[in-house]
Amino acid sequence: SPDQKKTAEEAVKAASEKMGRKLNTQGIREMLYKNFDHPVWEETAARCLSCANCTLVCPTCFCSNVEDVTDLTGNHTERWREWDSCFNLEYSKVAGGNFRTSVKARYRQWMTHKLASWEEQFGTLGCVGCGRCITWCPVGLDITKQAADIRAAQRV
Repeated sequence: SPDQKKTAEEAVKAASEKMGRKLNTQGIREMLYKNFDHPVWEETAARCLSCANCTLVCPTCFCSNVEDVTDLTGNHTERWREWDSCFNLEYSKVAGGNFRTSVKARYRQWMTHKLASWEEQFGTLGCVGCGRCITWCPVGLDITKQAADIRAAQRV
């Protein structure tokens, strides 16, 4: 119908307007490290569900967990490596407790790793710009927007 066609055309236009996001990476590592307590982290955490969609679709995420599994006889044990996410509360649990109990801490760790410490580890950013994390976020969080918001109101 004409109404359906118009709705479809509007949806296509809206989608294409969202394409072409930009991320200013100039000095981004230092910016993120200097703004560890920026209010954007709290605002983002209030919306983030810690669902791990972003990490599950990211082509560079590699967090995993290792579990030793013993059969019922106790005679055979296998070590299993399972894909995990740094957004899962259990991921940062160690013998001394959990050092990232808040969503704020986990989101900040993920974003800072992608855009700052990854470069120190591997010589390049951990974000390839594919936008999958943005597309699959059920609450519409956008890593490019968080970075721009921090840059716009830096605390130095």
